[in-house]
Order: sequence, then C-alpha cells, then structure tokens
Amino acid sequence: MQNPTVPTKTQTLISPMLSVRGGERAVEFYKAAFGAEVLFQLGEEPSGVVAEMSVDGARFWVSDESPEHLNFSPESLGGGTVRLVLVVEDPDAMFARAIQAGAKPVQPVADQPYGWRVGRVVDPFGHHWEIGKPLS
Repeated sequence: MQNPTVPTKTQTLISPMLSVRGGERAVEFYKAAFGAEVLFQLGEEPSGVVAEMSVDGARFWVSDESPEHLNFSPESLGGGTVRLVLVVEDPDAMFARAIQAGAKPVQPVADQPYGWRVGRVVDPFGHHWEIGKPLS
C-alpha cells in the first residue's frame, strides 16, 4: 500500500528566490510584513542565509546575495528587474502591515480601471511588491 502523504509525482512550481543583503533581517521582515512562515532555513550571517518561506501557501525563497554565483540584490544593482504580485483577500490591510514593518509606499492601494484593487510597496531590500486582488 502506498503512503498517502508522500506524493507520487513532484508538482511543477515556480517560486522566486529573492537575493538580499542581510538574509536574517529579510526573513524577519517578511514574517512581520506579510505573515510569512519559514518552511526551511539554513546558514546564518555572515556566511549567508537561504530560507524557503510561505504566505498562506504561496512559496518564495530568500537568500543572501552571492556575487560569486552572479546573484545580486536590487541594492547592488540599483533596482530590480522583477515585481512580485501578492494576491490577498484584504490588500488594504496587507499594504498597511507591510508599511508598518518597514516597507515604503510606491503607489497607494486603489481600484484600477482594469478590474483590480492594488497598491505597490518596496521592501527594505529593494524588491517591489504589488499587493492586490481582482475586483470581481
């Protein structure tokens, strides 16, 4: 008999890995800002942290930047090339929580003509987060 808790096939996922300066601080920020939980973590500063995190089941990774592996934080690059979209039931509350935790507002939460309620923050590590939900 097959164990029902062990998957028979690996699920295909795309999970961003955010390169940051100060991995331990980043883990704490994402916990405070988005209610993220740590699923896996190894390493410590100054040698580097790698952590898998989840916000209500939506997974992402955080890693100290490592120029020797061509992984640079937005702080090193002077900006990022990716924005993350965080879809939540109450974007206003999550936006306010992120600001309280140290994110900076880029665009306030508002209803958009394309059918979304969304706002954008930049976290202390240079990553931009659009926080919103579809209106219908």
